[in-house]
Amino acid sequence: MPLTLCCGPARHGYSVKVSPFIPNRLACAASQYYGIAGCGTLLVLEDNPTGVSLVQSWEWSDGLFDVSWSESNEHVLVAGGGDGSLQLWDSTNHSPLRVAKEHTQEVYAVDWSQTRGENLIVSASWDQTAKVWDPGLQCLSTFRGHEGVIYSSIWSPHIPGCFATASGDGTLRVWDVKSGLCRLAVPAHKTEILSCDWCKYDQNLLATGSVDCSVRVWDLRNVREPVSQLQGHSYAIRRLKFSPFHKTVLASCSYDFTVRFWDFSLPQPLLETVEHHSEFVCGLDFNLHILNQVQRVFIKALSDEQIIKMPNPA
Repeated sequence: MPLTLCCGPARHGYSVKVSPFIPNRLACAASQYYGIAGCGTLLVLEDNPTGVSLVQSWEWSDGLFDVSWSESNEHVLVAGGGDGSLQLWDSTNHSPLRVAKEHTQEVYAVDWSQTRGENLIVSASWDQTAKVWDPGLQCLSTFRGHEGVIYSSIWSPHIPGCFATASGDGTLRVWDVKSGLCRLAVPAHKTEILSCDWCKYDQNLLATGSVDCSVRVWDLRNVREPVSQLQGHSYAIRRLKFSPFHKTVLASCSYDFTVRFWDFSLPQPLLETVEHHSEFVCGLDFNLHILNQVQRVFIKALSDEQIIKMPNPA
C-alpha cells in the first residue's frame, strides 16, 4: 500500500529529492496556490517503519519550485524560488545560510553536481538563463541561448563541468562550464519540454519529457531521431527520472495524475501505470539506498498535498 503524508493546507508539491546520504530522508519543495501567489514551504522528512515524520520545515516568502541535496554535506540543501532566488538551507538551522537573487524571474530548477572533483550548483529560470554557482551561492557564470523558459537543468553524472537544460522553446541543450558554450542543441520536441534527465549508465543517453505527452530518449552521438519514443500519458509530462539501477528503465509523472514506469529496451516499454494521486504529479525521485535493488526499487512521488511511496515493478 502507498504511504501518504499531507504537506499542509493549500500547499502544492513541486519537487521531491531523496537524500544521497540518509536512506529514509527526503526533501520536498512546495508552494501555495500552485505557485501563482502566496508563500512556499521546504520540508525535510524521514520515512520510518511507523510512518513519515517531520525533521525540519521552513517558510519562504514566495513559492518554491525545486530542491537539491548537497553531495558533500548531509544537512545542506539548495532550493529555487518564485522570487528569482536560490536559498541555501541547513537542516540543523532555522534560517537560510545564504540567499542569492540574480535571476530576474522564477527559478524552476536547481541541481547539485555529482561528479568527483567538483562541487557546483546549476539553476534554471523563466528568465531564459541557466547559472552555475559555487557551494556558497556565488554566481560563477551565466548561460544564454534558450529562446523560452528553462524548466529543467541537470548535471551529467559522468562528465565534469557538463550539464543539460530543457526549455519551452522545444530544445534540449548540453553546456560546457569551462568554455561557457552550448555544445549541442537538440530540437527534441515541437512543444515545450518540462523535464530532462541523464542516464546513470551511459554518458550519451538523455531523456526528455514534454507537453506533447511523450518521453523521448536521445543518443547525443546521433540526434536526428530519438532512440525511443514512449507514449502513454494523456497530459503533459512534468518530470522524469532514469533508474539508478537499470540502464533502460525510467519513471515519468504527469498532469494526468499518474506515474509510469518504462523500459525502452522492450517491445512494449510501459511496465506499469500507478494511479495513487488525485492531483497533478509534479515531482518524483528514485531512492538510491534500497537493498535488493533490482526487485525492490522505491520511488518518492509528490503531488497536491501528498507524498506517496510506491514500489517499482520487479
